[in-house]
Amino acid sequence: MIVVMRSGVDRDEVRAVVARLEALGFAAHLSEGKERTVIGAIGDRSVLEAASLEAMPGVERLVPIRQPFKLASREFQKESTVVNVGGVPVGGDRLVVIAGPCAVESREQVMATAAAVKAAGAHMLRGGAFKPRSSPYTFQGMEEEGLRILADARQRYGMPIVTEVMSPDAVELVAEYADCLQIGTRNMQNFQLLREAGRSRRPVLLKRGMAATIQEWLMAAEYVLSEGNRQVILCERGIRTFETATRFTLDLNAVPVAKELSHLPVIVDPSHGTGRAALVTPLARAAIAAGADGVILEVHPNPAEALSDGPQSVTPAEFERMMQDLRRVGEAVGRGLQSPAPAPVRVRVEAD
Repeated sequence: MIVVMRSGVDRDEVRAVVARLEALGFAAHLSEGKERTVIGAIGDRSVLEAASLEAMPGVERLVPIRQPFKLASREFQKESTVVNVGGVPVGGDRLVVIAGPCAVESREQVMATAAAVKAAGAHMLRGGAFKPRSSPYTFQGMEEEGLRILADARQRYGMPIVTEVMSPDAVELVAEYADCLQIGTRNMQNFQLLREAGRSRRPVLLKRGMAATIQEWLMAAEYVLSEGNRQVILCERGIRTFETATRFTLDLNAVPVAKELSHLPVIVDPSHGTGRAALVTPLARAAIAAGADGVILEVHPNPAEALSDGPQSVTPAEFERMMQDLRRVGEAVGRGLQSPAPAPVRVRVEAD
């Protein structure tokens, strides 16, 4: 249920309604828009209807939320959310590009890639320190040493870092180094991990499960949001279908659908969505044309020698040409690329 407050409501009246909701056993989530303040009340709807909440000062009306994903829905928040990742806004008027290697393999590899993508205009650096792989015998990542390398690259090149966290007990460690926690496709419904990521207060990049519906994807985001973390970025990265010509089927339908249903920003991963480097640029262009707020891409100095996902990684030269294409497509749809990011200021997250 949404409690819609009157225009120009007094802050004391808002606090009184929140206190009343909490006394009734509801989780109250405040959303202050330009025109209206609304309070999401998560709990037993019948209790709320019997509480005569509409008689309280400042309350205009109660509106039921029809979607099962309450806090992620456009019904709860009409205005689009902009997530700030180390000084880089995701979901605003301008587009964001996140680029880097699939996996951190060495300091030299990360620094070379970071230098190249920064020079081409990327805004954030991606790289996996912990790698969930289909086979237990393949490269699993450099773990904390990889996180340190990524942090050094952020310091040197002034780009916030996005890296994957795989388990609830690793969230605190990864959050020490990362500006944004990535939840991978295999963990989209790891609900303990989602809750812990929500408690971290770091921005969360939530990849769609390879066999997940859009509703299931948004329900996964709800777990993060329900912990009080509003900084969630949705990422479409391809789903499994009967088609075998590509690694996955990149579902660009999901971009406008998710943006219609939810206020959260949506980006696209054409690298995992296709599994083929030659298809990454055209699908990145298509993602921007479909309304995505940005893209996340895999770039490697020498894809033939990559320890992870070499066939879908583009070279720095290919990435530079792609960025020129993305600028043109962005301008055509009225959303140019952001300016390069300033060096991010890190603030250590203290325990509540």
